[in-house]
Amino acid sequence: MKNLKNYVFLMLLFFPLAGKVGAQTHQTEQPEKNKLAVLWSTGDREVFTKMMYIYILNAKKQHWFDKVTVIVWGPSSRLLAGDKEVQSKIRQFEKAGVVMEACVWCADQYGVTETLRNLDVDVKGMGGLLTKYIKDPETEVLVF
Repeated sequence: MKNLKNYVFLMLLFFPLAGKVGAQTHQTEQPEKNKLAVLWSTGDREVFTKMMYIYILNAKKQHWFDKVTVIVWGPSSRLLAGDKEVQSKIRQFEKAGVVMEACVWCADQYGVTETLRNLDVDVKGMGGLLTKYIKDPETEVLVF
């Protein structure tokens, strides 16, 4: 009986501490990720039209993220420059407030820099900016 009383006493003494210790380890607040940066590198039209397009548009329209940025990178620059349907969908992004950026080096490689600029895509050096998006604790980076 004495051992039981000691056990109950120890439980009453340490049980509240255990809860507080556990709570402290889980209270580290992560910043809310309210920005989305989509790295669009695929030249696959179907990936864009059947998957990316609807998610990106809704991410902005449904306020899943405060800021949505699409980075046109690599083969996607050629797809965007040469496909009227893809261009039409990009215009819907822009109307919804999605920011469109493109890697100038990639666009130059495909000879589409001016075409992208005419589509109101901000064509510029993106290596440093992409690195900034990746390191930003408030930005979720999604790659297609």
